[in-house]
Amino acid sequence: MLKHVDRRGLLLGVILMGLVWTPLYAEEANVNPGINQYYYDAEFERWVSVFERPGRELYDKRQEIVQALGLQPGMAVADIGAGTGLFTRLFSGKVGVQGRVYAIDISENFVRSIEAMARQQGLDNIQGIVNTDKSTGLPASSIDLAYLADTYHHFEYPRTMLASIHAALREGGQLVIIDFRKQPGVSSSWVMSHVRADKNTVIQEVESAGFKLIADSDLLETNYFLSFIKRDTQ
Repeated sequence: MLKHVDRRGLLLGVILMGLVWTPLYAEEANVNPGINQYYYDAEFERWVSVFERPGRELYDKRQEIVQALGLQPGMAVADIGAGTGLFTRLFSGKVGVQGRVYAIDISENFVRSIEAMARQQGLDNIQGIVNTDKSTGLPASSIDLAYLADTYHHFEYPRTMLASIHAALREGGQLVIIDFRKQPGVSSSWVMSHVRADKNTVIQEVESAGFKLIADSDLLETNYFLSFIKRDTQ
């Protein structure tokens, strides 16, 4: 009789372990396959003319955006999806010689070009990282601020990338997400077809990944500007 009870208890334990194991360790499905394909061999100069041009809201409001971040000397900042390094270079002057700016992108051409430009301009606090679609490539607890400018909608594995960002942030670190507003009847057809999630969906996804929304700025019009703080998930 005792042996029969033990077997039933063991079986129940195995079932419960399976229920716990599956959601925690199941690999995340790709939510937007191929969205980044044209960036892997991107021509740097071509994209400079796209990203750093008058008329693009992030370019026109770049100084106001940087000011709103409240960067301080000595901070470590990750520009994730750095592109041509527009914000990387602006951050460099704000965090100073004691600070560090990580220019992170899946495009090696972008990262190497940013590094070359930084050397030419004497910006010694910039470090490039060629990351993957599932990781920032940053060590744990290495940054104070993670900055995503029109990058979140390019995450093919958002839950996995958010976990990587969460791990890289120090206690009390912040995540800033600027991305296109997706509003039927208001946003362009390109935004409606290209951008996966609207602002409310992004907030839900980020908060479920261990962050708390602390600010929703109205600085921008075609983009939203969200600030989150890292929560302790222990």
